[in-house]
Amino acid sequence: MRLLFLGAGGTGGYFGGRAAQAGADVTFLVREARAQALGTQGLRIESPRGDAVVMPQLVTDSQVEHPYDVVVLSCKAYDLPSAIEAIRPAVGPDTAILPIMNGVLQYDILDAEFGAARVLGGLCQINATLGPQGQVRHLGQHAVFVFGERAGEPRSERCVALEAALADAAFDSRLSPAIQQDVWEKYVFLTTLASATCLMRGTVGQIVSADEGEGLVRDLLRECQQVAAASGHTVRAQADAAALKVLTDRESGMTASMFRDLSQGGRVEAEHIVGDMLHRARTLGLDVPMLRVAWTHLQVYQAQREIVA
Repeated sequence: MRLLFLGAGGTGGYFGGRAAQAGADVTFLVREARAQALGTQGLRIESPRGDAVVMPQLVTDSQVEHPYDVVVLSCKAYDLPSAIEAIRPAVGPDTAILPIMNGVLQYDILDAEFGAARVLGGLCQINATLGPQGQVRHLGQHAVFVFGERAGEPRSERCVALEAALADAAFDSRLSPAIQQDVWEKYVFLTTLASATCLMRGTVGQIVSADEGEGLVRDLLRECQQVAAASGHTVRAQADAAALKVLTDRESGMTASMFRDLSQGGRVEAEHIVGDMLHRARTLGLDVPMLRVAWTHLQVYQAQREIVA
């Protein structure tokens, strides 16, 4: 099975690099400058699961000539339009496209571009970034890669082949029989976390330790769960308990990656995460006052950032 990972940043670099290290046929589609650096230094991974240097197979936009079996997208939402154009030459009649991005809006976009039958469901859980020398820095033991068919036979030929290709990689991979439910449960958790930490400019522990903080977080979570339920994906009891445990931990230093990007003055996936959740709520006729506040706050941040730029 030939795998193409778009980009070799923190997330794609870790999962793709570990898969290549385990013997999978992995190619990275990267920009010319990144290709030159990786070709010289290799893809360097620093991780509690073990450091590694992988000499990767690389292509740039102009070098993609043949279709791949699976194309993995781990880009930020605001880069999705350019990512779609970059992968077009790599998509053939039998190519599966596997986004491991945050949110659910990417499926509407990818389905319209390539057809729903070509688009698998996927998600990942990892804290990874690029270091100052371009190395992939994995922060912690946690690294989970989940994928599956969104319709039809869960253990399809292509998913079983991907399961085998990733079996020996240094991360936890899982072929899910209910990937859309898994994606929605992550979306509910992430939207709550991003809304709360961006709005309050603090960690989970700092927020829920405030007088009204835990109530605020619970209200956000409840609103997001209402949207999921009305969309046909009621959050399961186990996922609800796990989310509440994390989101009400007064000792937690957790923040959303969106908050970390915001704190550095960077671009954020606000429209794709919080904005889309609010849009879906309105379409469904749901009253979600906390999401309205969070989305307005993020819009103001983006407007201020554009003025500075």
